[in-house]
Amino acid sequence: MATKSANVTARVQPEIKRQAEAVLDRIGLPVSVLIDTLYRQIIMTGGVPYSLTVPKLPTRDSLTDEQFNAMMEKGYSQAKSGEGLSVDEAFAKIRKGI
Repeated sequence: MATKSANVTARVQPEIKRQAEAVLDRIGLPVSVLIDTLYRQIIMTGGVPYSLTVPKLPTRDSLTDEQFNAMMEKGYSQAKSGEGLSVDEAFAKIRKGI
């Protein structure tokens, strides 16, 4: 087995780092092993081994009338039952970066 002596340095937001490391800790995977595995997958696949596309959010134009009406009915039901967020809470979540 080759000796591991190369270092990788990356700057990330502290909260992103904390959350990711908490997940890795729960599954018992050291960050160094994750990076090594990622690099090996890049070599084996000849590229990044996962999609780097922006997820397409549904727009009104992409929905059928039935899909749109179902989405509106669900939101209306949630609002009536108090499951929704206030405008202030919603914007606070957006600002937080969820």
